[in-house]
Amino acid sequence: MILDFFGVLTINMVEVIAAFEDREKIARGTFLRAWADPRGQDLFRQLELGQITQTEWNAGFAALMGIAPDDLMVRYLHDASPAYPVIEVARQARTAGIKTAMLSNSVGREPYDPYAGFDLYGTFDEVVLSGEHGVRKPDPAIFRLTLDKLGVPAEECLFVDDSQENLAAAYKLGITPLLGLDERAVAGRLRELLDLPRL
Repeated sequence: MILDFFGVLTINMVEVIAAFEDREKIARGTFLRAWADPRGQDLFRQLELGQITQTEWNAGFAALMGIAPDDLMVRYLHDASPAYPVIEVARQARTAGIKTAMLSNSVGREPYDPYAGFDLYGTFDEVVLSGEHGVRKPDPAIFRLTLDKLGVPAEECLFVDDSQENLAAAYKLGITPLLGLDERAVAGRLRELLDLPRL
């Protein structure tokens, strides 16, 4: 079982972004417009590949939104709290002998580490962060890397993500995709698919 981080092991990112915009007192949709801008897309791509620092992303993405860059990543992800029902299933699956991995298009770990406090290395057999490998979803190479680390064939693996593009890429490799938008629905479906009892 492979799980995405943002939006799967955290609460839905639509909620996170809405809360960020409200705190910043900027119009709803401001973040997604910047993200859809080719410059915003490139900033995320470079950050996720480890080609720029988090501080450089802060400056560039803040400029697209017209806000201050100071600690932007911290401000943006302030409400990305853990999706406890999904995390519980991940731990339950691992205890049951199912190999598990967390696969994230990473946003850097310095100066702010969004993964701190999630005990990822205690929860999963493998943790794969795009910036550490210079490859990101939906590139098939990062899925193959994760499968190799787990030592399982694609046909015996589930992948949960909140991006249809990433799920489609995994499906082409033979991995079973599951769209993760609601943490309780995802937790229930995973228990069904993996034949895990409700706790």
